[in-house]
Amino acid sequence: HADQMIERLPVGVCGLDEDGRIIYLNRRLASWLGGEPEDFNDGTVELADLIVGDGVNGEVKFKVAGGEPIRCFVTHSINAPGTGPVRSQAVVFPDPMPAHEWEHALAETERRVRWFFDESPLSIVLADMSGTVTDANRAFIVTAGQTHDKVVGRSILELIVPEDRDEVARYLSKAVMGMGKGGQIEARLAGARGVAAQIYLQRVAGRSGEAGALLLNFLDTTEQKNLEEQFAQSQKMQAVGQLAGGVAHDFNNLLTAMIGFCDLLLSRHGPGDPSFADIMQIKQNANRAANLVRQLLAFSRRQTLQPKIINITDALAEMSNLLRRLIGEKIDLKVSHGRDIGLVKVDPGQLDQVIINLVVNARDAMAGEGGTLTVQTSPEIIDEPTATGTEIIPPGDYIGIKVTDTGIGIPKENLTRIFEPFFSTKQRGEGTGLGLSTVYGIVKQTGGFIAVNSEEGKGTTFTIYLPRYEASEQELAETQAVIEETPSRDLTGTGAILLVEDEDAVRTFGARALRSKGYEVLEANNGDNALEVLNNTDKTIDLVISDVVMPGIDGPTLIRMLREQKPELKVIFISGYAEDTYRDELDEENGVHFLPKPFSLKDLATKVKEVL
Repeated sequence: HADQMIERLPVGVCGLDEDGRIIYLNRRLASWLGGEPEDFNDGTVELADLIVGDGVNGEVKFKVAGGEPIRCFVTHSINAPGTGPVRSQAVVFPDPMPAHEWEHALAETERRVRWFFDESPLSIVLADMSGTVTDANRAFIVTAGQTHDKVVGRSILELIVPEDRDEVARYLSKAVMGMGKGGQIEARLAGARGVAAQIYLQRVAGRSGEAGALLLNFLDTTEQKNLEEQFAQSQKMQAVGQLAGGVAHDFNNLLTAMIGFCDLLLSRHGPGDPSFADIMQIKQNANRAANLVRQLLAFSRRQTLQPKIINITDALAEMSNLLRRLIGEKIDLKVSHGRDIGLVKVDPGQLDQVIINLVVNARDAMAGEGGTLTVQTSPEIIDEPTATGTEIIPPGDYIGIKVTDTGIGIPKENLTRIFEPFFSTKQRGEGTGLGLSTVYGIVKQTGGFIAVNSEEGKGTTFTIYLPRYEASEQELAETQAVIEETPSRDLTGTGAILLVEDEDAVRTFGARALRSKGYEVLEANNGDNALEVLNNTDKTIDLVISDVVMPGIDGPTLIRMLREQKPELKVIFISGYAEDTYRDELDEENGVHFLPKPFSLKDLATKVKEVL
């Protein structure tokens, strides 16, 4: 049965005694050799007699009667079990191939292997045990931005940026010394592109008597790294923005009280009073502090915006004279506009602030040397998500505003920090460090994006992308029909007002200011207290002025409760945060107005007069 099974095997098999003589040879192997099994099984033929050359290990060439030698491989060599000397050995050979066919197949195999090597989407490098590159595929050549001739023959370490070479060298040494067959490491490739790569190393054992080799796969992780850095930067900016917004909110309450009580004092101490100058000094400094707080709110995207439909070209044309005065005579200002720019919906005052801040920043970068400052507008159509260094711009139709200077440029290590509040490279006292952070906050709150490109010694370009706004015919007509209204100078009035504010100083100032203008004022320090005050009075409330964020019942919740009983109730919200943070929480917007903190006595009286 064993003989029958061996005869059915799709391989050549022969059995040998301890002297290497053939004691069994199956029909398949016999047919390859041009004979019958009986021709070889008489015990007089040695396997060595049938082989060209020495040995039977690995590749062998068999002599064939009346033909050219055939090549075979020994795939199994099995010693028969026994207690004494080796009694027999079974040798197994797969299908043979004539020499000329073998050479053709070998060449074809090498061609296919080379094709797979070159066409692989994964970057592959082969190196000897000393770390010298012996070959590299096309994907690596493209990734590294090199030519094949410049890569082969160089040390792997020369292909890595100097900062990462020591770590890569340790990694390679461990593999060469046998302390680890493989693994992975992150490094950046040398070259202009600065490609970040995940390197996978495999040590490949050599043939008998030959040294091994190193197989390295490079996975381009540049985009992934950029996304990770952008995410980390956006998280940091968000955290700083939340902190700045919280600080600004608290400061606005303090500044409202300071400015308000100054106004109350000024109403009793006119210009001829000895205290007038001191009070004005306090108010002026409080207003300066309020401007700083507004910049913090702009960065944290919590500033109140009043967007309007405008033409960027017209807006910049109106600003050009102001910009020329800002930059001085040594700097040449060039303003150019693209065609079919279109419209945007932004707060005109905030857009002016953005342009002025960028122009002043550019002026300071060219201080003493002079140069050229260019402001350009152009339509920008983005077809696919585009990375700007700190964020990704989604596809869309945008209007681009570029502010370019020929100044000193921004060091690479500072590019990721320039939009942070209070970050400045200027001398102490020369700036607040809030200029660019204000730009960033306003642009983001407007729904736009900002990118920066800079080269030390050559200059910097800031590019703002604002979404193009498609205005309806009605909106265009309303925009054309806007007429400047002269506010009434008489700020006195009548009516009952409920003032709800948890900050005692702000509430006290507000109540005194409104009473001084003729209004009757009921006070409450939170939402719950406001409901109690209303339940204990028979007065008809004409207007509710309420803070937004309060302990217990907050402003929006209080107004919803009051409007259930009196839907037409007029409301003014006062807050150090932006209107947008709570607008959506209201059931209806009709009759709801907003007054941002800090506000003066005149601001409060004007808003109340307008609403009533």
